[in-house]
Amino acid sequence: MHQTLAEKILQTHCREQITGPGQIVKCNISLALANDITAPLAIKSLKAMEVDAVFDPSRVALVCDHFTPNKDIASAEQVKLVREFARAQGIVHYYEGGEVGVEHALLPELGIVGPGDIVVGADSHTCTYGGLGAFATGLGSTDVAAAMALGETWFKVPETIRVEISGHMDPYVTGKDLILNLIGRIGVSGALYKALEFGGPVIRDMDVEARMTMANMAIEAGGKVGLFPVDETTLVYARDHGRSGDVLLAPDPDASYARVMHMDVTGMEPQIACPHLPDNVKPVSQVKDVRVDQVVLGSCTNGRISDLRRAAKLIKGKKVAKGVRFVVLPATPGIYKQALKEGLIETFMDAGAIVGPPTCGPCLGGHMGILAGGEKCLATTNRNFRGRMGSLDAEVYLAGPDVAAATAVAGEIVHPETI
Repeated sequence: MHQTLAEKILQTHCREQITGPGQIVKCNISLALANDITAPLAIKSLKAMEVDAVFDPSRVALVCDHFTPNKDIASAEQVKLVREFARAQGIVHYYEGGEVGVEHALLPELGIVGPGDIVVGADSHTCTYGGLGAFATGLGSTDVAAAMALGETWFKVPETIRVEISGHMDPYVTGKDLILNLIGRIGVSGALYKALEFGGPVIRDMDVEARMTMANMAIEAGGKVGLFPVDETTLVYARDHGRSGDVLLAPDPDASYARVMHMDVTGMEPQIACPHLPDNVKPVSQVKDVRVDQVVLGSCTNGRISDLRRAAKLIKGKKVAKGVRFVVLPATPGIYKQALKEGLIETFMDAGAIVGPPTCGPCLGGHMGILAGGEKCLATTNRNFRGRMGSLDAEVYLAGPDVAAATAVAGEIVHPETI
């Protein structure tokens, strides 16, 4: 049988022969993940299952990144519960305080996830690791608890949508724009429980950080996973981040797909997802006269060093518009330190930005950038549902780092070439 990328990865973790989409298979997992919101629920489930020990303390990751630094007593109590569980279980990959970063940026940076892995996380954006060629997907806390106990879980083998991307990307177009454009085409349920498999010449020339940005938002189209082949670019990234033994991985040439889509990105403008869904996508030139109160640069989607570099290059020597709050959150301590070394943090602060610690913070309406009623925000995050970042009466627009920097300077959503 000729296999898609999803089928190939599942096959390497599964004893039975995978015969095609719809098959229910049991797979060994490489890693189970939870955060400060979802881990307490998983711990409660483990207790209810009367499980005394996780299957392997070195293959469970607990990352306290959503409400940290703790914003209130409730969040402090949640982290305390996770911390005590991690100590009792001897969890190797437990992160909080000065070690913590946004989980989907942190784990690849530390080499904890990588090519060919199966990762299940109690967080919907676990699919980010598909940028490294990992079958990574979000599950509910109870299912993740079972995976923590057993070291395995079940999957329905997904159908695959193959996305072939060709053409030439304009200087201000990024991976974020490509995935927004795709979601705008197929809708928020267009890839429901399907694998999105990316390929084509544009993908071959794309760095791993951009691939992770695209894989991150596969869930915004309903996808089970977003997958990129493991090529030399991936292997170099993996080696640079401490991994060894990873190998090339690609779909079979004659694999069977539910659908094949072709995207020619030549001439594409930066894309904007307008309120209140990620598929309400328009080219930036069609988003007129939208003044903003806040701009957020960060998150597991666009808080990496490449994103900070792009934004800093645009904003250097300029000032954030009067009345606009430009919140910059490097996604991990490592990214923060690198941004300091390169002078990016100074550039942002000189422009009048607010630079905060690595945290999911405002993305989920947690803290460090909550919107009041009637306010508008442009964010490099991944969701713009009503009420996502604060008031139900606020509006969130999604875009890439270039548009974010330009918007912070202009005070309204603009094409980066206009500043």
